[in-house]
Amino acid sequence: MPQIVQRTVLFADLRGSTSLFETLGNAEATAVVTQTVALVRHAVQRAEGRTVKTLGDGLMAVFSDPAQAFEAAVLMHAELDLLLVQGRVRAEQVSGPRALRLQVAVSLGEVVEMSGDCFGDAVNVAARLLDHAGDNETLFTAEARDALPNAIKARFRNLDGINVRGRVEPVRVYVLERPAGSDAVATQFGAPSFAPSEPDGIRLTWLDLDRMFDTRLLPIVLGRSVQAAFCITDGRVSRQHARIDWDGGRFNLTDLSFNGSYVRFSGNTEVLALRRTSCPLHGSGVIGLGSSPAQLDTPVVRFEVLHFAETQAQD
Repeated sequence: MPQIVQRTVLFADLRGSTSLFETLGNAEATAVVTQTVALVRHAVQRAEGRTVKTLGDGLMAVFSDPAQAFEAAVLMHAELDLLLVQGRVRAEQVSGPRALRLQVAVSLGEVVEMSGDCFGDAVNVAARLLDHAGDNETLFTAEARDALPNAIKARFRNLDGINVRGRVEPVRVYVLERPAGSDAVATQFGAPSFAPSEPDGIRLTWLDLDRMFDTRLLPIVLGRSVQAAFCITDGRVSRQHARIDWDGGRFNLTDLSFNGSYVRFSGNTEVLALRRTSCPLHGSGVIGLGSSPAQLDTPVVRFEVLHFAETQAQD
């Protein structure tokens, strides 16, 4: 008998398993992926949730309270971090740039429970919001975040409205801030060898479009949609292709597209490929949208991280 109830819906997806099979081989990679999915399911159980179904390298779960979903998400990321630390000792590839990554999306609303499965708008929103989650990110809809205790609410950062497939109106979304010192993700070219002063803004240039954004204006979306803060009217660019956040005193680029985003820092010839993953931006360089900036016809956005105080000192 179908039953309509209020539920918090969580989707979790483990990414990076394909490259894991390439680096570790079938036997060890299967063991790592199986262990990781089991840890994710155990996190749901520990937070008093119910796993509705597994989906490839991920799952869908429901909770009676958003605080339980929050607890499950935190446990999932903590367990994965621990696994990667253990993996660094056992097999360096598990914790390198091609490490396993976990994306989590949570929504709150009415669902229809029937034959052990769940259906409804809250399910659809959480499933599609997962596509917008970056590297090891947890996204909550505003409704789910607002239902949390105040002490937990403070751990989230507002991403404003995100256009979710199938929804006319943007969905208000919050991202769970990473605790200081927990960021294990680094680019293979990426972090500068010095510790510069905190940047003041970022400059983006595409053809004749030249804009500067200070940290108060972030996050911003780069994409073909007219609602994107940095609109790139090129058919090869996704409507919401990538997002730039201000997080932990630095700019982070997160790919949101199906074709990927590609970063080349000034002074480097190598290109970092992002596919639903993130990397910090520093200095200057170019972002290829959909293909490598090394290809002549790629839509390319130039970026420059700005330090106004240093600029003034040089004048």
